[in-house]
Amino acid sequence: MGLLEFFGFGKKKKQEEIPSLTDLKLSDLDVRYMVDYDMKTWEVTARHYYDWGAGDLSYEWQLKSHDDTLYLEKSTDDEDEWSISRKIPMGRLGANIPRHIVENEDPPDEITYEGVLYYLEEWAGGDFYKESQGPAHKMLSWDYEDETGEKYLSIEQWGEEDFEASAGQPVEEYEFTNILPREPERV
Repeated sequence: MGLLEFFGFGKKKKQEEIPSLTDLKLSDLDVRYMVDYDMKTWEVTARHYYDWGAGDLSYEWQLKSHDDTLYLEKSTDDEDEWSISRKIPMGRLGANIPRHIVENEDPPDEITYEGVLYYLEEWAGGDFYKESQGPAHKMLSWDYEDETGEKYLSIEQWGEEDFEASAGQPVEEYEFTNILPREPERV
């Protein structure tokens, strides 16, 4: 070791590795990545996951554009399934939905939202990991679909009387393009 290296001169600082731009897939998205979808550029502002038990996981990315926020979700059954959704106020589903859940421990089997009839498809309880870290937050989720399977509705219960709703649709991975990783932090 030379005198200059001893004092830190001449050493190359360790730099964060940048993933290869040609190998990026949608599931590689991370916070601060950019991606194009539906003629807008979106920034990934959060990455979460849900543990539904027995090794069943789903992943969620919060994407923000200049005027919109959406949630991209990946779940795997026999193959990867992708969907997007947007949060909606619970009141738009009807004032009685939260009360119905509290009184009956389940929502109704059918819900009409914006003139479309949705049918309860499945429900699950699981653990939510915000920013993909612990501690886990217990929650219940009820998923609805319209008769075509092209529109989704979801209700989540986070506490005794804490509810969230979202509406969405299935998407294909190829609809998302130009995935760009975040810039490495400067040292």
